[in-house]
Amino acid sequence: MPSISPAVVLLLVALALVGGGILLARASGSQVGIGRRLAAAGQLRVGDLPDVDPLPDRPVRVVGRIRCPDPIISAEDERLVALHRDVDVQLGDGRWRTIERLRLTRGFELYDHDGSLPLDPSLAAEPLVAIPHVWRGSASELTDEAHRAAVERLEQEGRRPAAARSVMRTVSVVDRLLVLARAERDALGNLALSPPPGGYVISALELPDAMRLLGGARRAWLLLGAACIALGIILAVPAAVLLLIG
Repeated sequence: MPSISPAVVLLLVALALVGGGILLARASGSQVGIGRRLAAAGQLRVGDLPDVDPLPDRPVRVVGRIRCPDPIISAEDERLVALHRDVDVQLGDGRWRTIERLRLTRGFELYDHDGSLPLDPSLAAEPLVAIPHVWRGSASELTDEAHRAAVERLEQEGRRPAAARSVMRTVSVVDRLLVLARAERDALGNLALSPPPGGYVISALELPDAMRLLGGARRAWLLLGAACIALGIILAVPAAVLLLIG
């Protein structure tokens, strides 16, 4: 039986570490991509943008407050410009099925004392970077008529939903926002904020708090996953060199 060379063993270990690290990062619940995009950008006040020439080539974090003449009025009488709600039920096999995916938005002006620019939150990346309101219970506790109808349909199919959860994220007119956007001028010199690839990143939290939230509930898993990926990459380099020269 031919023996496996140490270089191949080392490469397999490296690949296992990278794969395990990726799985740990995903299981942590973190939003690494959004966090990286938000943290890496430079920050400007919305009123400073007209004086910037040339405008940055990359997306920037634009800071401002909200002005909206026609906000969404929530059941708790909150005035909102974005409301994202997902309602899921857990089926008998342990999988979760989404029975509602609600997205309500209102266009608004992002402003400060020196200027303002319009922004359409329907073009936002998900999730909104806001503290989520989470409810968990049994499927029988869902009181909304549409939710109950969805549960009944699943029961008729033999799916037997048991647990249920609802996650809601909102942006209120009183929030101070960080918005990752591209600042652009048209042919007439008019300034606008356009969504970068993947959509605006809209945060109702200051950057340190936003990064903690995006780190997920299991930040230790994320750190361990990152360490595994880094170690795997380090080991893969000499393994590849040994294979090439071998």
